[in-house]
Amino acid sequence: MRPEPVGRPEGLSTAEMEARIVRYGELKPCKTAFIDAHTPGSDQKENFTIVGGGVSESPDQHVHITIPHGFNIGAAGQPPNCRNSLHSHRTAEVFFVLSGRWRFFWGRWGDAGEVVLEPGDIFNIPTGIFRGFENIGAEYGMIMAILGGDDAGGGVIWAPQVLEDAKDHGLMLGDNGSLYDTKKGERLPDDVHPMPSLSDEALKAFPEPTTTEVVPRYVARYWDLVALADRKPVRVIGENAKLRDRPGFEVDFLTRMSAQNSMHASDRISVLMPVRGHWRISWPSGAAVLNPGDTMSVPTHLPYSAVPAVTGDAALYRITATDDPAGPTWKA
Repeated sequence: MRPEPVGRPEGLSTAEMEARIVRYGELKPCKTAFIDAHTPGSDQKENFTIVGGGVSESPDQHVHITIPHGFNIGAAGQPPNCRNSLHSHRTAEVFFVLSGRWRFFWGRWGDAGEVVLEPGDIFNIPTGIFRGFENIGAEYGMIMAILGGDDAGGGVIWAPQVLEDAKDHGLMLGDNGSLYDTKKGERLPDDVHPMPSLSDEALKAFPEPTTTEVVPRYVARYWDLVALADRKPVRVIGENAKLRDRPGFEVDFLTRMSAQNSMHASDRISVLMPVRGHWRISWPSGAAVLNPGDTMSVPTHLPYSAVPAVTGDAALYRITATDDPAGPTWKA
């Protein structure tokens, strides 16, 4: 894994640490991040790139933290009945629900299987299958994402019908991975060709797993994790975790009962993402409080503690880089 460019972690000032915190209320959305940005039913979605470049196809996408972590952190915000079109990834795509009620579906036409997730639930979607998701709640909802690799697998693979629908609404994706909006008078440069659709033969390589095959192995429910984290953090994603995988990072789940008051340090870069409650993060030279939807990048070798700041429910996901290469879902 690429080393992090920090030489004096214990001496970082509060201002320097605050620069590694992305507040929910300060997230900068991109409404033109993907090929389906003009397609009815998908044209109101917002994409957020929090850590790393993500997989956005738009130059308008703002990246909040550019330090390489070995993985990417992003988010998707959508109003009710808005959906993200069918696509596939070459590396991990993990979502946990921050707010709202979400239906995830998969398969060539999105009808091979589905699962509905509530706040705090997490889904490690297997690589190599077409997947999509929609907000089926009554209010604007947000899901937080973890993508494997610094380049997140080089981008998104779209189901053929998504590319065709986009053309009808003025968007074209070039084979350079960039979007061109014909409604704005844009056209593909002479040296760029339209992104080719997958052939029927190529489409045969994309599995169609059933709900029974996917949900038990790749979905973890919030309240189950709360029960399991009554004494120590739960390893949610990892080689020997509840959801067994080696995507280039591990995911732990902490609650008030499993939080550690004493400071500890890791030789791996990590990210803290509260899902419930307010968490006080302390380090030798300062402290900050994280709220649901906030994201904090913790430098390697920095001693810190993470404990709930007030009473009430409190839960936090912690993502830590590993030496495993980003790639297809690991088969235990």
